[in-house]
Amino acid sequence: MFLAAFVLLLFALALWLLGRRRYRASGLPAGRLIYVDTGAFGRLAEPLFSDAHRLTGKPDYLVQDGDDIVPVEVKTSRAPDAPFDSHVMQLAAYCLLVHETYGARPPYGIVKYPERAFAVDYTPELESALLETLAAMRAGRRARELSRSHNEPIRCQHCGVRNACEQDIG
Repeated sequence: MFLAAFVLLLFALALWLLGRRRYRASGLPAGRLIYVDTGAFGRLAEPLFSDAHRLTGKPDYLVQDGDDIVPVEVKTSRAPDAPFDSHVMQLAAYCLLVHETYGARPPYGIVKYPERAFAVDYTPELESALLETLAAMRAGRRARELSRSHNEPIRCQHCGVRNACEQDIG
């Protein structure tokens, strides 16, 4: 009986250590998961919404660490030397949504690529850049024509409006 209990205890310890190792490898900060939208845990989370900024979004994870709530966005592409601007803007949008939803301004967010994670400070400058980007996007929706915003053939190859685009570089 004692031997069986001891074996079960060792097995539980091994599972606990494995879980801690996987959590550290996930790139998530220390804290309690309060929001998950990866489908890994069943039902997907409800989107966050800002009426003031007419913005909605679903971060992959929100981790609560004390009074801070940190959004984490997981990407499947190879890690660049620095996070892509579009990923930083997406993370900034999640920071804004967290601030409005939970009343706590995140000090930073995380963009997690398979090989590494980047902590991105949510500064007033980044928030201003986000609000300018949102305003430009709204202005673009009202424009009759828009110019391509990049010189990346791979983006054109995967674009959903490629067939109608006169600026295709793919």
